[in-house]
Amino acid sequence: MDAIQASEATYPHPKPNPLALFKYSKRVLLKTLLMQEDGGLGCVGERIVIGGWVKSSREEKVELPNAAPSVADEQKGSAGQEDVSCVEILQTRIPLFRSLIKVFGGVTYIARPRLEAPPASPKPLPSIAYLQVSDGSCVSSLQVVVDSSLASPSQLLPTGTCILVEGVLKQPMIPGKHAVELKADKILHIGTVEQSSYVFSKKRLPLDMLRSCMHFRPRTTTVGSVMKVRSSLTFATHTFFQNNGFLNVQVPIITSTDSDGSREKFLITAISSSSYQEDPKLSKDRDNISLHFVKAAAKEKNALIEELKRTESNKEALAAAIQDLKNTNELALQLEAREKSKAGASMKADAIKSSQNPFIEKTYLTVSGRLHLESYASALGNVYSFGPRFCATRLESPKLLPEMWMTETEIAFSELQDAMNCADDFFKFLCKWVLDNCVDDMRFVCKRIDKASIDRLSSAASKPLAKVTYTEAVETLKKVDKMEVKAEWGFALTTEHISYLADEIYKGPVIIYNYPRDLKPFYVRLNDDGKTAAAFDLIVPKVGKLMSGSQSELRLDRLTKRIKELELPREQYEWYLDIKRHGAVNTSGFSFNFDLMLLFATGLTDVKDVIPFPRGLTKANN
Repeated sequence: MDAIQASEATYPHPKPNPLALFKYSKRVLLKTLLMQEDGGLGCVGERIVIGGWVKSSREEKVELPNAAPSVADEQKGSAGQEDVSCVEILQTRIPLFRSLIKVFGGVTYIARPRLEAPPASPKPLPSIAYLQVSDGSCVSSLQVVVDSSLASPSQLLPTGTCILVEGVLKQPMIPGKHAVELKADKILHIGTVEQSSYVFSKKRLPLDMLRSCMHFRPRTTTVGSVMKVRSSLTFATHTFFQNNGFLNVQVPIITSTDSDGSREKFLITAISSSSYQEDPKLSKDRDNISLHFVKAAAKEKNALIEELKRTESNKEALAAAIQDLKNTNELALQLEAREKSKAGASMKADAIKSSQNPFIEKTYLTVSGRLHLESYASALGNVYSFGPRFCATRLESPKLLPEMWMTETEIAFSELQDAMNCADDFFKFLCKWVLDNCVDDMRFVCKRIDKASIDRLSSAASKPLAKVTYTEAVETLKKVDKMEVKAEWGFALTTEHISYLADEIYKGPVIIYNYPRDLKPFYVRLNDDGKTAAAFDLIVPKVGKLMSGSQSELRLDRLTKRIKELELPREQYEWYLDIKRHGAVNTSGFSFNFDLMLLFATGLTDVKDVIPFPRGLTKANN
C-alpha cells in the first residue's frame, strides 16, 4: 500500500465532482459518492437516484406493536354488533317461513347447505430489505434500504436483481462499514432474475468456471476491477503515443501479406448456405475439409513434436501434441477412404470456387501490422496501431490465444536503440498510470488476487531496465545447472530460460537484444557480424515475453536475399519492397502484447481472465 500512497502524493488522484449526475441517464454514479474522503457523510440528507445490481441482501421482519383500539374502532365494532344481531333474528325465523310455504304452496323446499367462507390467510408481516447494490463504477457497494410496502422482498432480494431507486441518503442506524445508506421511497425499475438458472444465485464461482458464462462474469467484483484496469490501460496507450507525437493508423485485419513469415495463420474463405447444406458430413468435418490440408497439418504437427522432444520443457504440451497428431492422422485416413468411395463428395479448401471466395487471391487474418505501419512511417514519421492480431495455433496456453490485442509502432529515422528507449518509456508509463489512476481497483487486486501486484508495478516504474545481449543471456544461463533444457546459442530461449532471467537473475524486467537472425522475421536488419539481427524482446516477471521489437532492413539486396532464403512467396511482398526502392528510410519499432500487460499488472495467470470475450480453441460461441 505504500506504493499507492506515494503515488497519490506525487500524482494526486482527481476527486470526483460530488454527486454529479451521469449526463446520459440522470442518475448518480456510486463512485462519486462512496469514493469521497468522508465516504459520503457530507451528502447525508440529499435526495438522489441510483441504479445497480444486488450483490447481497438480507431481510428483517418488522413486529407490529399491540395498540389499544381507538374510539372509531369501538364505534365501528358496536355498529357491527347491531347488524349481526338483526341477521341472527332473521335466521331464527327461517324455519317458520319454510313450514308455511310447504303447507300452503305444496312445494318441497330443499335446504341448501350453508357455505362458510375459507379461513383468511394471515397477512404477512411487514419487512425491510437491506440490499448491497453496485453499479460497477467502483469496488464498494451502497446499502439501499427498501420497505416491503414499496416492493415485494421476493423480487428484490435475489443476487443479480437490477434496481433503479430514488431516496434520501442517511446515516445507518447501526454503525458499520457503511458511512451512508440510501433510504428508498420510490422504486423506478426492477429487473428480476430467474434464480433456478442464474449462475451466481448459489455460490461464488472460481475464475475457471466463470469462463463458461462470459456474458455474466463482469458482474463479479474481480472481473469488473480487471476490466476497469484494462480500460484505463487502453486510454494510457493512446495518451502516451499521442503525447509523444505519434499518429494513430488503423492497419487492415484482412491481408494477403504474412508479416512474420508464420505458417500459423487463418485463411479467409466464404461458404454459401446452399453449399453448406449439400454435404451433411460437412458440419462434422468443416474444420478439416481438405485431405491436402489435413496432411499438411500432420506434417507441421510432426515437426512440432520433434521440437518439443528436443526441449523437453513442457511434457503436457508434448503429450497433447502427440494426441493431436494421432487424431489428425486418423482423420486423414477417413477422408482418404471417403474420396476413394465417393469422388468429389468433399469440397476442397485449396480449390474453392471463385463464387465462394470473396477475394481474388488468398487472404488471411493479420498476424502483425508492422509492415503496413512502415509504409506510413515512411511518409508521416512516427505511427502506431492498436487492435487485434491473430494466430492459428492449436496449442492451449495460458498466455496465448488465437485472438489477442497488440500495440505496434514504427518510428522513422530511428535505429534499434531508439526503439528500445521508446519501449522502456512506454512500459514505465503504463506501470505509473495504473498506480495513479486505478487506486481503488488495484487495492482490491492486491487484496484478492496478488499481494505483490502494487509493489511489482512500483518497482518496474521506478527502476532502470536491465539490457543484455542474447549472447550474454545464453552465457549466463549455461552456468545454471538446474535447467531442464541447457541453453545453446542459436536456439530460442524457452519459457524456463526467460522466467529464470526475469525472476532470479535480474529480478525484474530485462531487455534482450541482438538475437540470431534465424530467430527473427525476414524484415529485421542484419547486423554487421552477419549472424545476429537488430531485434529485442522485453521480458518481465510472471509473464515472460511482453514486447518484441526490431530495426527494419533498409538494404533492398539483403531483404530480397532473406525472402529467398526463407522460401517466402515474393509476390506477397512486392508492395513492401517498393517502399525500399523509393525514398527508403531507417525505421524501428515494436509489437507490445496488451493482454499480457494485464497479467503483469494484476498477477492473474491466464490471459482468458483479462480479455472481455476470449477466443479459445473450444470457446467462440458468443
